[in-house]
Amino acid sequence: MKRAIKNHTPDFVAILVLLVLAIVVVGYVLHNEGFRFPFIQSTPFTVNAEFSSAQAVTPGQGQSVRVSGVQIGTLSGVSIMNGVAIVKMSVDDKYRHLIRSNATAFLRPKTGLQDMFVELNPGTAPAPVVRPGYTIPLAQTKPEVNVDEILGALDADTRQYLALLVNGGGQALKGQGNNLAGVLEKFEPTHQDLARLNQAVAVRGRDLQQLVSSLRRLNDALAAKQGQIVSLIDSSSTVFGALASEDSNISRAVGDLPGTLRQATATLAKVQAFAQVLGPTATKLLPAAQALPAANQALAALAKPSAPIIRNQIRPFVVAARPLVRELRPASANLAKATPNLSKTFDVVNHFLNMIGYNPGGSQHGYLWWLAWLGHIGRTLFAVQDGNGDYRQAFIQVSCATIAELSAGLPPALASLVLNVYNFAPILADLNLCPASASKVNAAYRAYLAGKAGQTSNTAGLANGNLTGALTNLFNQTLGKH
Repeated sequence: MKRAIKNHTPDFVAILVLLVLAIVVVGYVLHNEGFRFPFIQSTPFTVNAEFSSAQAVTPGQGQSVRVSGVQIGTLSGVSIMNGVAIVKMSVDDKYRHLIRSNATAFLRPKTGLQDMFVELNPGTAPAPVVRPGYTIPLAQTKPEVNVDEILGALDADTRQYLALLVNGGGQALKGQGNNLAGVLEKFEPTHQDLARLNQAVAVRGRDLQQLVSSLRRLNDALAAKQGQIVSLIDSSSTVFGALASEDSNISRAVGDLPGTLRQATATLAKVQAFAQVLGPTATKLLPAAQALPAANQALAALAKPSAPIIRNQIRPFVVAARPLVRELRPASANLAKATPNLSKTFDVVNHFLNMIGYNPGGSQHGYLWWLAWLGHIGRTLFAVQDGNGDYRQAFIQVSCATIAELSAGLPPALASLVLNVYNFAPILADLNLCPASASKVNAAYRAYLAGKAGQTSNTAGLANGNLTGALTNLFNQTLGKH
């Protein structure tokens, strides 16, 4: 397969390019048709609307939901319930906060081919924002009105008059389409002003309706409380009479009021500063206040059994200990004088202990580790004994050159004894352990075997089969020359 791809690389690349273009085109078409790609696009916000007629509504054909000409979603379903068409609208999630419960919906054709869309008026506050699945009622929707429906609502004479009017208008406007368009274009600012005026009038109408409704409820409430209102008026008359009799006092109080208000203002300013501090303080005291009942209960449970102990035991002990405490006063004074020196002494001891326990970084161990090691090694000095008692072990480390020099400096008999007893001869003859001495001994031994050594003692040693003795003589002769 790799060979086929290599031989037809241009064709393979062309097929891949066509495949990618096909995927892009299919994705573009599906996107424009309102298809939502999973894991890429967010889940839409669903709102329903009741219509008396949902003709030409075809979900899945890209029919849109618009607010002021801006597309905010698509029509995703249509069904019928109790003779009413239910149109399902899938609104983009970022526009879900626009639609309120007083929203209105209108079915409108985009073109003359009945390409429908829903013109949505999202509503205004204080109406709440709708939740997913909310259904706009039939009273707040309007379906598309066809021309035949308008004509069907007219009687025969009216249709004839309308036909004559349309024909006359057509003859009058024959060849005057551009002029009519210009006239209508000049009316556009007027229409915009009229639209704003109608909106203001509509707002005033709603406000007026609310005012009339509020006045009606107020009048009903006043009528229901007529006796109380009469009593209120009588009481007010009595109050006003009392106020009139105290006119001079009220005038004096009003004269004193500015100074009182100034003083009250200064006092309230100080109280405000106190309140700003008191507020956080009281908030922080809330946990303590909440814990007080439990603390009181615990204190009561502790105080009840402790009262006899304090009365019968601690109080007599305090009375008896009072003379002794008086005698301890000079000793306490002397101890107070000595305390600084003791503190310095303990500081030095503490520093010394810290130095012993300090374990610096790196490959070295701390002082405590070495102390433990020293104790361990010291114990081994007394761990070996025989019938005569304890004896000490010793470890002597010497090099090959040291052994050779010591052997060469001894008499032959004593050198032979040392080499045999301590088994030094095989060690000095081993090339791996002592290469310098072993090379000399082996050279002398080869010379002996070749008849060049001429040493009778060596011959005797070899003749007797005493390799150690021969090696000893060879060491004495070879190493003695060193």
